[in-house]
Amino acid sequence: MMKKYIFLIIILFLIKPCVHGKKFIHPGIDQSAADMAFMKKQVEAGLSPWKAAFDKLKSTTDTTFKVIPHAHVLRGPYGKPNIGGDDLSKGAGMAYNCALMWYLTGDSHYSRKAIEILNGWSTVLWDFDYNDAKLLAGWTGHQLCNAAEILRYGASGWSAKGISDFTRMLMQVYYPLIRYYYPQANGNWDGAIIHSLLALAIFTDNREIYDNALEHFYHAPVNGSIFKYIYPDGQCQESTRDQGHVQLGLGEFAGAAKVAFTQGTDLFSIADHRIGLGFEYTASYLLGHAPHCYGKISDRALSLRDDYEYVYRHYAARGIDLPYTKMAADSVRPQASRSVLTAFRATDKPNVKPINKPSASAIAYPAGAEALHWKDTGASVIRVKPGESLQEAIDKAAGTGNLVLATAGLHKFPATLKIPSGTTLVGEGLSTILMLDPASGQREAMIQATDDLHDVVLQGFVLEGSTDPDPGTDPNSRRSYRGNYNRGGILFYGNKTGSMKNITVAALTIRNCTFNGLFITGADKVNIQSCDLNENGVSVPSGSRQLHNLLLSHCRNVNIQNCRLDTSPLGCGIHLADCTDALIEKCEVARNGWHGILLSACQNILITGNLVEANDGCGTLIQYLGEGSVNVRVVQNILRYNHNFGLLSYGGTTILSVNNRYEGNGIDLKSDEMVSPDPILMLTDL
Repeated sequence: MMKKYIFLIIILFLIKPCVHGKKFIHPGIDQSAADMAFMKKQVEAGLSPWKAAFDKLKSTTDTTFKVIPHAHVLRGPYGKPNIGGDDLSKGAGMAYNCALMWYLTGDSHYSRKAIEILNGWSTVLWDFDYNDAKLLAGWTGHQLCNAAEILRYGASGWSAKGISDFTRMLMQVYYPLIRYYYPQANGNWDGAIIHSLLALAIFTDNREIYDNALEHFYHAPVNGSIFKYIYPDGQCQESTRDQGHVQLGLGEFAGAAKVAFTQGTDLFSIADHRIGLGFEYTASYLLGHAPHCYGKISDRALSLRDDYEYVYRHYAARGIDLPYTKMAADSVRPQASRSVLTAFRATDKPNVKPINKPSASAIAYPAGAEALHWKDTGASVIRVKPGESLQEAIDKAAGTGNLVLATAGLHKFPATLKIPSGTTLVGEGLSTILMLDPASGQREAMIQATDDLHDVVLQGFVLEGSTDPDPGTDPNSRRSYRGNYNRGGILFYGNKTGSMKNITVAALTIRNCTFNGLFITGADKVNIQSCDLNENGVSVPSGSRQLHNLLLSHCRNVNIQNCRLDTSPLGCGIHLADCTDALIEKCEVARNGWHGILLSACQNILITGNLVEANDGCGTLIQYLGEGSVNVRVVQNILRYNHNFGLLSYGGTTILSVNNRYEGNGIDLKSDEMVSPDPILMLTDL
């Protein structure tokens, strides 16, 4: 069987140059020649909405526009300082407008102005600098390339020298700046960079750059890919920041998908129309609805941007209904021009009746402190208000059957909470936030009071691992890997398997811990239900890839169900080590910096019904460390767009994979079904 896999790999290697050698169509960035001809025909016929958009474009396209190129363009954060940035942005937009107007009218005044802009910058621009350099290049590159593509492949009179100078600027100024992306910034940056790299690749006929940009679109780390930007429920990475940046990011990722679609690469349909889902989520909020959000959805910058027309038209032509996106496009259209003219494909079928629409994932949605919390049932309750001692209340209630209720508000405790046996600690949902005072100098928020801990219930509150519970206006700036602190969440240490018993963690949100978020070792009967573990596990000791959202070791009889285990910066969503008889069911395990689910030397594990998506390692890795896992069943999961294999197992015994759905895993998108060369693995679904 090993020879079979080697042969398959050799075949894939041999056919790869043919795929990479596929020629680009020209013109072929925002539109193909057929698309442009269709657009022109509609304008000449005076049809709506083309005619109104053309009139608007004509009124705003200035053939007396003054070209002011700069050798060094500087743009700082929020445009301060700004030397040449606005001149470049306005010039790029005007060049595209003029090129389009020339194509539509044949008036050489427009082509001459477009050529003047491109030639002016091509012979002067040396470099970009300051904070927003990459972002500005991402914003302007695709506009310049669209103008150049129209002029180059028409009878515009653009000289060979002008084309050569422009190509040199792209490859010696733009490309060196943006080729390594910038995923540690908010995701709108890489959306813009991918957009411009695709356009640059097409203009320069560089398939390698094109494929690299697609790979980044699928699998980039941190905030860089479409799946790091738009979550399975439609929420976006910047939804809690402001809606202006969200729309910018959506528009740039959709713009990249538009360019790719011109070349025959469909990025709109992947992951159940993820782009459409993101647009619907944001448009619905801007139009007065209140979608669910992990965190507080921002009410800043609520004006609709001109980013909706093409997305609405693309999906509508394929029978996919985006009602809020349509309403947003309808609202913006009277002020729009180029976006409307370039929104239609010649091959689109008119009057297609919408038959479906993207829907949010229902797996582990919602999860965390909002999913389930304590309700007053008349039982004996010790209420603790913010500022009162949680430790005293917990010690008083332990073993008595009484509940400790941490009421709404911020509970900042002065030292690590020690949880005794017989404790039930509950909160009032998202409004109850527990936090170890940073002044304590201690790492763990909660530990066991004794090594034989048993019969503990923790339910319905937020455990904040950061040193500041306020996420700020830009949550990306407060991410745990930027925090320079060493803080963990709930850490229960047993000395041997079964030394701790009956531990339930339900409807908790544990976030922003640089150490493990939830770590339990040596326990029997562990139930983890409807929890949201997010942004835990960075590079404090013991270091990168050692710390995770959820780590269980030497545990048995484990149930992990309906949990959201996402965005560990440098660790896994779930790591089970030396565990026996465990169920991982209906969890969202996404956007983690290493693997989604990692098993090491485990026995009798069922992984079923989970969404395992966009993890930087494998979706699920069953690894060999001295010995392999035994009897692991991976059944009916969705494993998609993980950077490595969807499922990889080696050195195990009786590893069974059944009816899983694979999509887009692996660096070259060919690792979905090449799950493992290990002959022990039963590939019943591949």
